[in-house]
Amino acid sequence: MASVRTRHARCSVVDCKNQHKCMYSVPAPADQKKLWLSFIFDSNVPATLPAGVFVCANHFPSGCFSNEGQYKAGFSSTLTLRKGSVPTVRDPSHQAAASTPQTVRVVHVACQTEPPTTTRVGTRPSLKTLQPHFRSTEGLSAIKRPSKRRRLELEEEEEREDEPMEARSSTGGPEPHPEDSVTVLSESPESPPTYSVTVLLESPESPPTSEPPSSIQKIPKYIVYETCLLELFQSCPVCQRESDVATNKCGTFIAVNQLCAHCGFSRKWSSQPLVGNTPAGNLQLSAAVYFTGASFSKLEKVFQAMHLKLFKYDTFRRHARSFLEPAIVHKWKAEQDDVLLQLSQEQSVIVGGDMKAGSPGHCATYGSYALMDLKRNTIIDVQLVQSNEVGGSCHMEKEGLKRSLALVEACGVTLDCIVTDRHLQIQTFLREAKINHYYDVWGVEKGISKQLEKISKTKECEQLKKWMRSIKNHIYWTAASSTTGPERVAKWTSILNHVQDIHTHGDPLYPKCQHPLRVSRDRSKWLRAGTPAFYKLEKILTNKRILKDVEKLSPHHQTSALDAFHSVILRFAPKNVVFPFLGMLCRLYLAAMHFNENANRPKKKADGEPLFKVTFPKTKKGECKAKPVKVDPTFKYVDELMDLLFDHVFYDKESFQSEVLNIPIPEDPCPNFDRPAKEDVIASYVSRFNQGAG
Repeated sequence: MASVRTRHARCSVVDCKNQHKCMYSVPAPADQKKLWLSFIFDSNVPATLPAGVFVCANHFPSGCFSNEGQYKAGFSSTLTLRKGSVPTVRDPSHQAAASTPQTVRVVHVACQTEPPTTTRVGTRPSLKTLQPHFRSTEGLSAIKRPSKRRRLELEEEEEREDEPMEARSSTGGPEPHPEDSVTVLSESPESPPTYSVTVLLESPESPPTSEPPSSIQKIPKYIVYETCLLELFQSCPVCQRESDVATNKCGTFIAVNQLCAHCGFSRKWSSQPLVGNTPAGNLQLSAAVYFTGASFSKLEKVFQAMHLKLFKYDTFRRHARSFLEPAIVHKWKAEQDDVLLQLSQEQSVIVGGDMKAGSPGHCATYGSYALMDLKRNTIIDVQLVQSNEVGGSCHMEKEGLKRSLALVEACGVTLDCIVTDRHLQIQTFLREAKINHYYDVWGVEKGISKQLEKISKTKECEQLKKWMRSIKNHIYWTAASSTTGPERVAKWTSILNHVQDIHTHGDPLYPKCQHPLRVSRDRSKWLRAGTPAFYKLEKILTNKRILKDVEKLSPHHQTSALDAFHSVILRFAPKNVVFPFLGMLCRLYLAAMHFNENANRPKKKADGEPLFKVTFPKTKKGECKAKPVKVDPTFKYVDELMDLLFDHVFYDKESFQSEVLNIPIPEDPCPNFDRPAKEDVIASYVSRFNQGAG
């Protein structure tokens, strides 16, 4: 019998335009070879034959194929030519028996990486087909149904990237492959329902491809029950008898191998395509958990509650080390380079900086310092500092600022000033570096308000409660309306005259109040000089350190956006979860990408008017506050990370991992103590409840 090739050759028959999937090479016997060549070249056989001479299946009569019925029914991918067959049909369109149907290429809905060859067979649905697919459960508890099939199962919780799927199956049945056949029931939502059965077939001789389409992560997924899935394979579609079914499981992946012992029909189906040797669903689930800042332990509890199959935590960590963390680092570095390039083209840049500790107090292990462009509310840089790098957690903020400023300076960004809190080490460092330094107004106002609130609770200073809000507003107005440090001090100290109902001042920088003069209805609110309330108020507002801080209040931008970014970090890296250094750094990068994408979201509007909601913040102590409602946040960075992962990182992970290797990772903060024997530690254990027992 002539060997068959599928779609990899061209028919050599003269003037043949009806190309077929099945091509047959010229047989070896001399007499039969002579007949084939005479037909191919129309009795003009050349002296020198081409390298490959093939005849397509259209030139053979229908009786020349041994499996023509199975091929037409869609259960065979190629036509098998009988021994001794000779091509005789010159024009297939004139053949009495209709030629074999042409295959239709369709897109696989589940796991095919490329549209395989298809054979569409129209069917007429029976009445039972259109009826609901359920049955009454009454009396089923008393009926014990016999098993319909034999099933061999092999559960594999861990997949290995360096071991092919074929080597991991020990069922003895056909091996699973994502390009094998499945049956699909399609229904058009815009027209009356029409039912058709599409059998997708892949030639076993064509090499399988492991490269998925670029949109593999965008294919919809569904929850499928195992019993419902295996019902599709319990009977042979050819002879309608019971089939042997073998399953191969790997996390969220399942492969089904069907083999009929009666007619020899076999079918292979897998629930997911393979990306290399890794099930795409497993990798995508790990990526979705990591990129969105979710917790694998919580996801595992959800899956256990639903009895959904899931891979182990070790697999998740292997995915993170090999693919996810390199993708995050690469994307953040690319976005950071674009931001720094844009800032380097500006004449002056105003930035703000602040640190967030991993835990309160001096026991913090990590400190994340963020540098923000205050004009655009964009995170420029995030530095993660470990306490043992700098000799203690109290030095982490200064080290984080030094690293961020060194990066900004290396990229050619010209700083106009920097706005931070009143950290003493930061003040000294910026003064020595000769960088314009301003303080965030909220930090100064918060310190003053705490002191005023404390003294206003005493009986002799209760009068100060009426001036609390005015003093808070005055410090913000002082910072926003002044251009120089002495002017800010002059406006700030004028409040001491104002609370006495004196509105002219001796300082030439601010000679009188700017508000219109009016007669007060509440004369009891004014303070008098010499009273305990005025004395304590003057002592707080004219403190030497307060006056120095007021002189350096930021006149244009504040660091409230940095506080919002710190709240975003808590979504990706909660304080009650311990992360390794690289894992913590990647979560900071994810938080920065999320913040930069959604920081400047527009406000929601209804009929052209902005929407607001009423809130009761804890700091307002029962007072309500109007807060604008913004549009819902977007997550484009997650989609971009998914595309980067499946299109580039997976196939060239070495080059992406090189960026991760360039990140200096400090040593473990825990010192290397001498570890005693476990038995000795257990023997010395004494509960605190029985320490006094003899």
